[in-house]
Amino acid sequence: MLQPELKLRRDKIRALMVQQGIDAALITCNVNLIYTYGRVVSGYLYLPLNAPARLFIKRPNDIEGEHIHPIRKPEQITELLKECGLPLPAKLMLEGDELSFTEYNRLAACFPETEVVPCGTALIRQARSVKTPIEIEMFRRSGAAHTKAYEQIPSVYQPGMTDRQLSIEIERLMRLEGCLGIFRVFGQSMEIFMGSLLAGDNAAVPSPYDFALGGKGLDPSLPGGVSGTLLQAGQCFMVDMGGNFYGYMGDMSRVFSIGRLPEQAYTAHQTCIEIQEEIAAMAKPGTVCEDMYNKAIEIVTKAGFADYFMGVDQKAKFIGHGIGLEINEIPVLAPRMKQELEPGMVFALEPKIVLPGIGPVGIENSWAVTTDGLEKLTLCKEEIIEL
Repeated sequence: MLQPELKLRRDKIRALMVQQGIDAALITCNVNLIYTYGRVVSGYLYLPLNAPARLFIKRPNDIEGEHIHPIRKPEQITELLKECGLPLPAKLMLEGDELSFTEYNRLAACFPETEVVPCGTALIRQARSVKTPIEIEMFRRSGAAHTKAYEQIPSVYQPGMTDRQLSIEIERLMRLEGCLGIFRVFGQSMEIFMGSLLAGDNAAVPSPYDFALGGKGLDPSLPGGVSGTLLQAGQCFMVDMGGNFYGYMGDMSRVFSIGRLPEQAYTAHQTCIEIQEEIAAMAKPGTVCEDMYNKAIEIVTKAGFADYFMGVDQKAKFIGHGIGLEINEIPVLAPRMKQELEPGMVFALEPKIVLPGIGPVGIENSWAVTTDGLEKLTLCKEEIIEL
């Protein structure tokens, strides 16, 4: 990772720290270390307002350089700061929403004379919500690899497959194109492996996870996604595999059918395409997230598919979400979300309809907010592909 890029990201965090009177941050969670240091380590990035960042590292033991300090435990940090001639902060920020209770208290106790505040998670997520040009380029490259894998899906389908069997083949395609496999999700109880393939009525099965659609899953320990459903003629399935090719969570869904579907499916799918096109046309810096959600509801209600929009018995209450180092970042396109789009934000837009007895239709693409509109980052055929 280029040092100027990392300095730009750290300075974005510093600018937000100034607004809250924070003198320094101690960063230790994986995604925030990737953002500020460029890689995952076991350790702590100390980010003061007016001095270079310092890395206090436990593992791996082969990292050396200026402002890097090997440690065995976090209690060494304050003494090392003093040895470097740095004053201890009057107000220190920790990642309060991501650290465990025990770890938070241990780190706070390392600074007994300091006011410790837990706002680090929210502040860093705010900084991460507006991407740098290099981050957006990573999304573009990820989108190209994602598309290349999806274009090969018809070649691995065989009649008589279950959703699980086909999902394994698609996951293999994704890995061969460079997908890292891990799908990072923000939230204490949010989990997913690679992504999902939802076929037929399994797409309507409620899940405990706050994703657009659910799925029964293969086991109660991971209740989401494929369920062993046989892929049958007259039904469709949606592929929603996570496009993590460079550490950034690209998002793209496409629909495939086993033979010809009832006409209702094509009408519903086209309704989702219309929602995408209408929102893409209205979205620009200053557009309010709630307004985009309301536009989707207006279109799908007029088309007569509101009862099946974003689920059946359990509906997702959003039509899009920010993406980045995690799959659910800022902004969120949902009711009561008054946040406005800003240039550099990147989000997934995913209007989806689940038709009982047929399966899920709809579309999902990743988009970057430009100075005057949107740039689509996932460029792949959007019609229902018949197998």
